[in-house]
Amino acid sequence: MHFRKIKRQLTEVYINEPLETDSEGNTLTIVDILSSGVNIEEETELRINSQKLYKFIAEELDEREREIICKRYGIRDGRRYAGKALTQREIAKQLGISRSYISRIEKKALEKLRKRFEEG
Repeated sequence: MHFRKIKRQLTEVYINEPLETDSEGNTLTIVDILSSGVNIEEETELRINSQKLYKFIAEELDEREREIICKRYGIRDGRRYAGKALTQREIAKQLGISRSYISRIEKKALEKLRKRFEEG
């Protein structure tokens, strides 16, 4: 019985067990390798909210609002735009309308998305 216990313990690896030591005497453990500094909870919440955002953009915004928001913030729209975020002036030039009109459309669209997020 004692020998079985010892044999089983030989295959166990502990997370704080030192793997090696550098020239300065610092030990490297499994914890050091596994820890990446990424907060999994925050990362998951961000992904869920991003998926919701894409859904809300498709459901809540009309074609022009969707185009402006996607170009303004560099959001992929499935069919159309994927790239860097553009300024209001650049979008206005592309669409042949004034920058102030882009600003009004953007503000209205963002308000729609904010309300939808608040509703859940």
